[in-house]
Amino acid sequence: MGTLTYDGGTPIKFEDRTLAHLQVVIGAKLRRGESCYFSWPAPEGGRTTIWMHPTLSLRYDYAANEMPVLNRAWIERLTQSSFGPGGLVLVDEPEAIDELAHQKAPEGEHKVPERERDVRVRVPVASR
Repeated sequence: MGTLTYDGGTPIKFEDRTLAHLQVVIGAKLRRGESCYFSWPAPEGGRTTIWMHPTLSLRYDYAANEMPVLNRAWIERLTQSSFGPGGLVLVDEPEAIDELAHQKAPEGEHKVPERERDVRVRVPVASR
């Protein structure tokens, strides 16, 4: 279980896998200078919402040393939600559609076997 600390406040607990996906989506928005709300289910019921702004600090702390494999479909869903009037909403991880999962990967592309719903990642091939 990792934590997201927003503007020096109370750390907010998220699973490492969730936190990694949030870091990608939030980082992209803030890099573009975009602000938005961010909402997630509160542990005691209801939901919590904060205002995300590029001038406020964020800290991501992970329980594990290695970064989880990212699910592109989840990143896209989270990103799409961030453009709505309610801002970024933490949604459940969808199953990624990977039509090439059972085919041989082209040179320089490898299927990461951690989970079936994980996506292919592009690995640069050194030129000779």
